[in-house]
Amino acid sequence: MFTIYHNPQCKKSRAGLQFLQASGKEFNVVEYLKHPLTEKEMETLLIKLNKKPAELIRMQEAYFKQNLRGKHFEDHEWVKIILQNPKLLQRPIVESKYKAVVGDPVENIESLLK
Repeated sequence: MFTIYHNPQCKKSRAGLQFLQASGKEFNVVEYLKHPLTEKEMETLLIKLNKKPAELIRMQEAYFKQNLRGKHFEDHEWVKIILQNPKLLQRPIVESKYKAVVGDPVENIESLLK
């Protein structure tokens, strides 16, 4: 079973969702702006992604540009920033039992489905 962390307002996230739908695999959709991740869920995702929290930041977001650009934060601080400002999170993220990928480009999702 797969989970897609999805923002329906995002073109790339919609493309990831369509890719999953076309795959025929079973999956759950979590609209993370409506149902924010917990700190534990975020930490689990980071482990499955094998990424640091700063690598998941959408630097084109206005909040980042106005408040965070050029500043240094520790990993645990980035986690809190992402949880408080979930629009900053790269999307979509697709998660399986042991691994996760950022689904931009959608070909990343294909590697997870194999």
